Amino acid sequence: METLGSNPRIVSLCGKIFLFDHKRGKSNSGKSELISLCLSYDRGSNTFLDDGAAVISRKTSAQVDIVACKCALDLQRRVTTPCVVVCQRGERGDGFLYSLLTLCDSHRLESCFEFKLPYQIKGAASILQGPTLLWSHAGHVFYTSPQAGEVRQIPLQFSHSVFGELPLLRGQVFVLGLQNECDQPSGRTLGYFPQTGEAFDGALILPHPYIGITRCILVLSAEKVDGALKSAVIAVTSHQQLVYFQSGVVKDTCPLPFQQPEDIQLVNCGRNGCLFVISFHRGHVCALWKETLQIATQWSGVSSVHVDDFLGCGTDQILLVFKDESVIGQPLENFLITDLCGISYSHGQDAYGPKQSSPPPENNLLTLQALESRLQSGLTVLQELRGEVRVKDRVVNQAVQALADAVSGREAVLPQPEQEGLVALWDSDDESKDEASDDKMQDMPAVSPEPHVDKLWHRVAEDRIVVGVILTMDSALPVASVSLSILTETGQGSTPAVIQTQSQVSWLPTPCPSPSSSASTPPEPAAKRSKQHNAGTPNDLNTCRMAVTAVTRLIPLLNSGCVKCHVMLHYVQRQDASSSLSSPTPLVVHCGQVSREIRGDFQTPLLKNPKLKTDEVKEDLLSLLTVLDRWVFHIDSPDHSLGDVDGWIRRRVGCERIEVSPQYLLINSSGPSALMLLRWSQITPFQGELSVHSSELQVLQFLDSLLAFLPASCSVRPVHGTRGQGAAQTFSLALEKEVVSLRDSVSLLLHEKEEEEDDKRRRISGHDETPPEPGSVEGLQRCREAWQQDVERSRTRLSPLVDVGRYRKLTRSVLNVQLDGDLAALLEIQRTLLH
Repeated sequence: METLGSNPRIVSLCGKIFLFDHKRGKSNSGKSELISLCLSYDRGSNTFLDDGAAVISRKTSAQVDIVACKCALDLQRRVTTPCVVVCQRGERGDGFLYSLLTLCDSHRLESCFEFKLPYQIKGAASILQGPTLLWSHAGHVFYTSPQAGEVRQIPLQFSHSVFGELPLLRGQVFVLGLQNECDQPSGRTLGYFPQTGEAFDGALILPHPYIGITRCILVLSAEKVDGALKSAVIAVTSHQQLVYFQSGVVKDTCPLPFQQPEDIQLVNCGRNGCLFVISFHRGHVCALWKETLQIATQWSGVSSVHVDDFLGCGTDQILLVFKDESVIGQPLENFLITDLCGISYSHGQDAYGPKQSSPPPENNLLTLQALESRLQSGLTVLQELRGEVRVKDRVVNQAVQALADAVSGREAVLPQPEQEGLVALWDSDDESKDEASDDKMQDMPAVSPEPHVDKLWHRVAEDRIVVGVILTMDSALPVASVSLSILTETGQGSTPAVIQTQSQVSWLPTPCPSPSSSASTPPEPAAKRSKQHNAGTPNDLNTCRMAVTAVTRLIPLLNSGCVKCHVMLHYVQRQDASSSLSSPTPLVVHCGQVSREIRGDFQTPLLKNPKLKTDEVKEDLLSLLTVLDRWVFHIDSPDHSLGDVDGWIRRRVGCERIEVSPQYLLINSSGPSALMLLRWSQITPFQGELSVHSSELQVLQFLDSLLAFLPASCSVRPVHGTRGQGAAQTFSLALEKEVVSLRDSVSLLLHEKEEEEDDKRRRISGHDETPPEPGSVEGLQRCREAWQQDVERSRTRLSPLVDVGRYRKLTRSVLNVQLDGDLAALLEIQRTLLH
């Protein structure tokens, strides 16, 4: 690692660490170097590795200092980039020259703007979106940005001021403050937008008493409703207190363990919730849960705190850089990476307490596959139970109708038992023998043919390799947990090494022709339960095709110039639905070998000509879908129709439709890391779903331009859990909710009916409690009435009559739940079918 000065400035962006510092030259040279260093965390070695360093500038003057350093949104390039403000004294001593530098790539910074001041900025200077630099001097607030082009003064004089920015609103950098007593005797909070020159009521963000004591502020949400600003704000005060505001009204408070707060950051831990991380003076840090505002933990001796996805797992982690005066020039030799939810990586913390143990190897993929398998088997059993309930209801209703016809003297018409998949209770001897032989056959495990491997291919994309297979299998063969693994054959030992991979499964729409039925196939014996789906029937289209892909890094494979790898298919097979409750048997199929010289690029036929319709192009598309990260967004426009979103996407530069799968649009730039695959599904004129396969930075840039095209009232919500089988999970949960709602509603309806009947009987029986004389006419009459009531109660239970209003209420609730299930089924079909 490059040796830096004693106090470098550190920022984080996209999981990387950027350090800025200046080094003094030799005593006789009088030169000063401003250095930029990029680091990335390596989980294997548990250290930060050097990704490159660059000398920003060399000045003959030794008075070059770093004023501020922060990541901010560059409105011209529409990207978030590290920004650093440096100051140097003028050569003639006539002022101070300030420069704001932005990072263009990992090894080059360029000057965004420069300005000169007759004084030196004292206190904290804030870098906000734009990038915009704000500071206070002599009771006034000044700002400058590339859009302003010069240093400007806010036309309001504040005694106290707070700087911040509103999320989701472009260019909304704001200044809150209290005007001087002579100008504003009421002390009302005023706000000002420097980029637009508009003033507003600052009490909608912070009330008047908190302006003077607020040290740092974080705006969680802000939107305009009926012309008024609605906001959710977290403020940290100098009174050791964290305060939560909603539209300027205090909603909750929390005491803090330290004084002199300096910064507050939000940590998104995914499904585990969110945290607030607050930095204090003298190296104190504490973390609070967002939902409860309860302190989770605290640290001391911290040099700097950063929030980013350093592990590349899709959620945020906290990076705590601890002070270590014994190691000079190495600022990241003592750190802790944690999210307080199971992730903890530490290095060099012996002096600050017990060393955090490294977590066990992550098995998230295996856990998700196991949960998905259980969910699929549970859904299958649930659907079968629903079918059994429907058959039972029909048979009971037919039996009741037949009994009523027999009592009334009418001829009862019964359907054939085979129509319901049932047989009579009394069978002939031949049929009993057939059933006995059938039960023996069902007890024996059936040997189903394993999936047939049609083709094996692989692609190399930068530092990753994609391996895929096309399978032909029985559509009625229930399989789960399908994945691929790669085994290396290096020739150095008898035991091959297993390479960790991530697998994806896609069903191909082109089915193979069903084999002709054989005349020697014995007839299916009768069964005493509902007949299950059998792929052996002649009228079934009983074969389908599946594509399974796996991606892994090339580094474990680079043992020699030519690598031979065995590709193994893993899946779980069950014989029938009744065996889903038992433990499934994992099976393995050898798909073949891939031999690859690690040379070449990713310029596949698909990237050269997306209009081709060949199997190789389809393999390229499957490889891209495996390599690229996937995001799914649900777009809702309650006030206006969405418009031609598909046409707007196709008009973008470099966008072409993939002919082999027309629902996908390809935006091709230089290199596989700049590729983008888009898929737009119009659900209704006011709703749609957008699938994006690309890097995180490109997704943010694309969404920013898409929001400018969509109506202002549109909402774009990410669909959670879409990186795996999120649609299948949503569909199964909707079906489960539908069944539970129907069961509870019918049970409640019948229960209320029975309670009414019981109350009625108690009222009738309560009129005359004197028992009649045995053998009298009155006693016989009461016995006859009791018998008739029992008959009527039995008839009511078999065919209950309920109130029309209650039945309509039940129907409406069930229909509302079924609508959610239909929408989930539509999304599942649109996502899984590959046209």
